[in-house]
Amino acid sequence: MRDEDAFSVDGSRAGRGRAERRRSARRAKRRRRRSLVREVPLVIGVALVITLLLQTFLVQVFSIPSGSMQNTIAIGDRVAVDKLSPWFGWTPQRGDVVVFNDPSDWLKNDPVPTSGPVVGALKNTFTFLGLLPSDRDLIKRVIGVPGDTVVCCGSDGKIVVNGHEIDEPYLFAGNPPSRIPFKVLVPPGELWVMGDHRDISADSRYHMNEPGGGFVPEKDVVGRAVAIVWPVSRWQTLPDGQQSVRQVSSAGPLSPVPTELPIVMGVVAAAPGVRRARRARRARGVVGVRWQRGRGWW
Repeated sequence: MRDEDAFSVDGSRAGRGRAERRRSARRAKRRRRRSLVREVPLVIGVALVITLLLQTFLVQVFSIPSGSMQNTIAIGDRVAVDKLSPWFGWTPQRGDVVVFNDPSDWLKNDPVPTSGPVVGALKNTFTFLGLLPSDRDLIKRVIGVPGDTVVCCGSDGKIVVNGHEIDEPYLFAGNPPSRIPFKVLVPPGELWVMGDHRDISADSRYHMNEPGGGFVPEKDVVGRAVAIVWPVSRWQTLPDGQQSVRQVSSAGPLSPVPTELPIVMGVVAAAPGVRRARRARRARGVVGVRWQRGRGWW
């Protein structure tokens, strides 16, 4: 064979090798792109599952549509509610801010607009995630627990519980403890609740002559409101009952947390597993390429 023939053959082999490497690189790029397309829905799906578990058993975010808890909680605030403690025997205490299901059709004068199945499903999802206010949940402060005698009002115009006047520094400025006189004995398993903005809060006082007597069954309590998580300017913890009754909370800001805590927690929990799976697939791909190179395919 002539030297120029040998050079031609070697050159052709080198050219085919470079072309094959370029094709392999393009195939690898396409595989990575397809892998990313598959992983994004996977991350979202896993995050939603984790979010559902978190909101069902640990913490749920509620959007506040009214001013009945001003100034403690403002209209539009998103409040994180502890749903885990009731599983371990926690019961509401005086001064706790709690979210509860409508006990005796308190919201009958606030009709829920009808929606189609698709819009209704979306609305329920957004409500569950705390992006929309709930149609059938309320938020108030516990004033009386089972066995308490609650009276309005004492000689100083304050609410009296079991013969003792209570200091309520959380009341909205200019509001008296109550403009409606009442005296109630809280039955077993029930709560007496009132809003912090007493002049506009349709709480237990407004339902004394209705079925249920204005009391809220403890079983209807979703959990205790523990923090305002949105907007950023209002990040703060909400004190428990003992702190609330004794004095105004000096609750400082929380450590930076995401806007919608459960959603972000779900994404954070899902991402590492997906990344590990992705690295494992890449490792298998590298092994395959090396094996092919050993066989002369690279």
